[in-house]
Amino acid sequence: MASIETVTLEVADPAAAERFYATAFGLDTQIRLRASEAPTTGFRGFTLALTVSRPATVDSLIDTALDAGATSLKPAAKSLWGYGGVVQAPDGTIWKVATSAKKDTGPATRQIDEIVLLLGVADVVASKRFYVGRGLAVAKSFSRMYVEFAAGDSSPVKLALYRRRALAKDLGVPPEGTGTHGLVIGGAASGPFTDLDGFAWEAASSAVPAERHRA
Repeated sequence: MASIETVTLEVADPAAAERFYATAFGLDTQIRLRASEAPTTGFRGFTLALTVSRPATVDSLIDTALDAGATSLKPAAKSLWGYGGVVQAPDGTIWKVATSAKKDTGPATRQIDEIVLLLGVADVVASKRFYVGRGLAVAKSFSRMYVEFAAGDSSPVKLALYRRRALAKDLGVPPEGTGTHGLVIGGAASGPFTDLDGFAWEAASSAVPAERHRA
């Protein structure tokens, strides 16, 4: 089964981005960084979602992200599905931090249970068919609204699809955007290709290792 092996964010300043993600979310090896000056404006068409166990952990991660320089797009609040909020990192990447729980059963742990790469696509059915053809296995599917693929045992990130306009609305941003997505996905047993919405994939074996910087 194919799956995500690496997620690389293309950023103007990898050193600054690395400091932010370590401070804000405690992320290290899960996300790679690559220097890029490619132009991009508006919504990049994706978000990275951090799933945690309780609201206190949501608040803790969002607070440290804001303290580290993130911008609040949606303050943490209860919803029909649980509790969560949305922030935008200094490099422009949008992050959603959420839990299905609405009440705390203990203190904040800062433990991240799951990372989901959610792509905003024009046609969920067509994109689902495209990725199934690439070897991904469907774990959940809700008509033309949402698709979630099964993650491999070694995959640090799960892939899901959502309608672009619906995703932008959920994140609290306008759906329009131009230029690069600022994202490269590395896949197991996958050659380089670009999907129906312009998201680039490369073979995980050829992915450039994360650039590590120390002040």
